[in-house]
Formats: sequence, structure tokens, C-alpha cells
Amino acid sequence: MTFKADMTSASETLLQAPTPALVLDEARLAANIRRMEAHLAPFGVAFRPHVKTAKSPDVLRAVLHGTGPITVSTLLEARMFAEAGFDDILYAVGIVPAKLDAVRALADAGVRMQIILDDAGVAREVADALAGQSGIAVLIEVDCDGHRSGVAPDADDLLVIGRTLADAGLFGGVLTHAGDSYGCEGADAIAAHAELERSGLVRAAGRLRAAGLPCPVISMGSTPTALFARALDGITEVRAGVYIFQDLVMAGIGVCRPDEIALSVLATVIGHQKAQGRLVIDAGWMAMSRDRGTVGQRVDQGYGLVCDVDGTIIGDLVVTGANQEHGLVGHRDGTPLDLAAYPIGTRLRVLPNHACATAAQHPAYLLTDRSGRIAARWPRFSGW
Repeated sequence: MTFKADMTSASETLLQAPTPALVLDEARLAANIRRMEAHLAPFGVAFRPHVKTAKSPDVLRAVLHGTGPITVSTLLEARMFAEAGFDDILYAVGIVPAKLDAVRALADAGVRMQIILDDAGVAREVADALAGQSGIAVLIEVDCDGHRSGVAPDADDLLVIGRTLADAGLFGGVLTHAGDSYGCEGADAIAAHAELERSGLVRAAGRLRAAGLPCPVISMGSTPTALFARALDGITEVRAGVYIFQDLVMAGIGVCRPDEIALSVLATVIGHQKAQGRLVIDAGWMAMSRDRGTVGQRVDQGYGLVCDVDGTIIGDLVVTGANQEHGLVGHRDGTPLDLAAYPIGTRLRVLPNHACATAAQHPAYLLTDRSGRIAARWPRFSGW
């Protein structure tokens, strides 16, 4: 798998690129994409990748090999990807009436829009506002694991919302996100959570159908459950996002290995703390984010796991502390480093705890090819 690239601002090697910078490993990216495709292929379900992590049409074209259906978490993502030619978009954050004009504008521009909600009052307002509107379908968000939001599969409101939307010609189906899967550890636990997600969503769809409400879309997904589900009976569509890059939180629960993480932050050693035996790098929390998602896991990776410039993990070196533009690098257990092994000017790479949060700090990806050279600079965007 190879990717076409924008060469306009690409440096030749990571030794020449300005730091800090966001690095995307082409080989690991391709392997992560193939892994998801291979796992889902036997189930015969549609796949709708989530773009909230990537926020880059270049990255998404590598994932989809075209302009297939996508999931977004902001209306800015919807607009940016629509402008890039993606015309089947699910906005997977609960809608409020104030955002309907933006959704309607996208539909009027030819985008097939799907929105979600979990409140009967909001359903009534959406039905009144969008009745007769073409190009928009509304999914009911179902809560299968108590993680965040949604209607319980057995709640009375599920049918109330479904009838309200169906009467307005807007009802499209049901959706859930098993966010609690991020707290599982190991294949069996994740697979069990995937079944909890699947069965709860299918039960909700069954209740709606029994009430005479067609339910064409039954959409589930998270990176852990998408990769470890052992059955997808009754599911029409799967969603996932962070699998494209992976991160240390995913590694910590057994979804991937650290050496499969495609995303890293390139940094330069700018100083030594001789008394503490630590390095100072030019990647602080503005480059890495403040996300400490591994702090509650079996292995705390600090602010990120440190690699050499070629992306090879260096033992137990982690970013132990982070100021705005300074990161502190040391052994996980506090043992002093041999500072002479890392002269000032040394290039390092740091694997992120949370790919979404780290990527959000940067305006572009430096795509490195299989020889380790920079093949492209892929722009990314942020905001709402």
C-alpha cells in the first residue's frame, strides 16, 4: 500500500525537519488499515471510519481508497471533508436545534447527512424543523454500557423518539459507541464488551421494528470493539477512528503493540538536567498534549514513550514531565540517564498516550516512507 503525497513543504529527512513535528509512519499506517479491513471482511458489514483523529483528507483517502462514508465529531470536519469530496457523513455528536442550519446547508449542497439524538424533546424540535427536508436522516443514540450518552435499549423514550422521527420522514436507525471498552484489558474482555454493545443495539432495533418502525441503520463501534468483535449479527455498520494510528492507551489494553503505533512527535534534545540525569526536549505539552491516559493502566507511560529518530523504542524512556514547550525525558523508574548517550541536538520521537489529543496540537503530518525519509507533508485542521 502506497500513498500519493503533497511534497510542497516536505523536508528530506527527520534530521532536517523543524521540531517539534508530528510524524506519521507510512508502513505502520498501512498495516493498521489492513488489519481493520481483514478483521471486518468476514462479517459483511459496512465500515464508516471516524475522522476525528485524523482531521485530514489525505489521511482519509489512504484509509478509504476513495470517498466512502465517514463519521465526524464536529461540523467543521463535516464541512472540510465535504469540500474534499466526501458526501456521506454521519455527525456522531448529539444534535441541538441551533446546529440544524449548518446540517441543512450541507444537505442542500448534496451531502447525505446523518445526525443523532437521544432526547424526546429534541426529537420533536428536529422533526418540526426538518420535516420534508431531503438528504438528512436521524439516528437514535443508544446507551449500551453507561459510558456517556444515549437512550437505554429498553427505555420507553426509545419508541417515543422513533415515532416522532418516523412521522416526519426522518428516522434512519440506531447507533451506539462502547466507550467503556477503553477500560477493558485483553482480547477476551474486549470481545465480551463488543458483544454487550452488539446485543444492546440489536435489542433496541428489534423493539423499534416490533413497533412498526423500519430501522435500516444499526451502527456500532469503537476501535477496541471493532477489532475484537467475534460476532456482528444484526449490525449493518461499524465505526472506528483511532485504529488508523493507534496509541499508548490502546497498547495498554492490548489492542496493539507499542511498535505498531503510527503516530509520533519528533523532538530535539535541547538540554541536560545533570543532577537528575534527565534530558530536556523541545516537545512539551503543547506538542504532546496534557493527556495522561495511561496513568491508570498497568504501565504508566508518562507523557509518552520515547523512541530514537528511526522510531525504535528506547527501553523504558518516557517523557516524565511536561511544561508548555519543554519535555523532560528519563527512565520510568527515575534511574538517572547516561546523558552522554544523548548529546544536545539528538533527535528523538515520542509515541502519544492519546493520538487524537496529540495530533490536535499540530498543523500537519510528516509522512515517512519505508526508508525513513519524509515523503509528504499532509495538512490537518482543528476546531469546530
